[in-house]
Amino acid sequence: MPAVSVVIPTYERLDVLPEVLAGLASQRAAPAFEVVVVDDGSRDATPGFLAGYRGPLALQLLRQENGGPAAARNAGVAAANGELVAFLGDDTVPEPEWLAAHAAAHEARRGRGPLAVLGYTGWHRRMRTTPFLRYINEHGLQFGYALIDEPEKVPFNFFYTSNVSLPRELLLAEPFDLRFPHAAWEDVELSYRLHRRGLTMVYEPSARTAHLHPTDFARFSRRQETAGESAVVFFRLHPELGGFLGLSADGPPALPPLGPHRLREGMVRALQNIPVRTPRLWDETLRHYYIRGLRRGWERMGGLPHEEMKGHGQLEVSDEWEERAGSRGGGVGAAGRVAAAGEGQPRGVHAE
Repeated sequence: MPAVSVVIPTYERLDVLPEVLAGLASQRAAPAFEVVVVDDGSRDATPGFLAGYRGPLALQLLRQENGGPAAARNAGVAAANGELVAFLGDDTVPEPEWLAAHAAAHEARRGRGPLAVLGYTGWHRRMRTTPFLRYINEHGLQFGYALIDEPEKVPFNFFYTSNVSLPRELLLAEPFDLRFPHAAWEDVELSYRLHRRGLTMVYEPSARTAHLHPTDFARFSRRQETAGESAVVFFRLHPELGGFLGLSADGPPALPPLGPHRLREGMVRALQNIPVRTPRLWDETLRHYYIRGLRRGWERMGGLPHEEMKGHGQLEVSDEWEERAGSRGGGVGAAGRVAAAGEGQPRGVHAE
């Protein structure tokens, strides 16, 4: 019986997935583990590659119709046999001591109650790392490792499913919610529920993975927009987090004026390949896209009247939105995470 089940949702990421599996096959001093790969309806050569795998890993293969990474993770957890589940992205390559570091962190804190261990995900050596990429990885718009000031008590919004481990029984009791329209916020929402049940999350930076996912400012802007749209679902489920998400019973904030936004975006694009840090300019430009997503999501969900807010700790998502979420498509990978609220754009959001 494996001690750990490594669960990897994948969707058409065959350019990186073999390297992820090779990294797992090269783990050192790791406990007994299995690997559960859930193919989320890939239409490329991924099914054939996985079916033909003849490597050293104890590999369990699942395939489902395209339903997004949350559904794939739920399926992987249900099929897993380990006491612990370690989530890994299909574009995050583990270093040789990755799993040993996760296991040691759990063992060192045995008896402390429900525990999640967050590892560190940096950029892959083959990535051309710009100041913008370093910023979103460390300061909260994708990941926020530089913002973690209490490694033994990490806030719920740092739950990054590209590199985190926790007991399987918790995930069976509290699965990922499938009502989110995009791969954004569903992992943080799960973490919020688990923390309310007593989960503690600790940060173990020696549990390292390398993220190989080409990203530029335009691509990341689109991710912030879809994160804003998904944030409306999060708000419907947990309206007490409105300030964190940039929402209130009156709806999202007004979209910033278009003229200054276009000027800022032009400057960002002109400077993005130059080794210059402009964090305030990045934040203000990305905030526009996040609010645009909030407004689109709010409109599609029909808003949230004041009276509907009264006396409710949780709200149900509309049937129409649930149908949309159930039929959504999309790939799997990391990109966006919103953590400390900052004028309509939170920090620390992992979106895939």
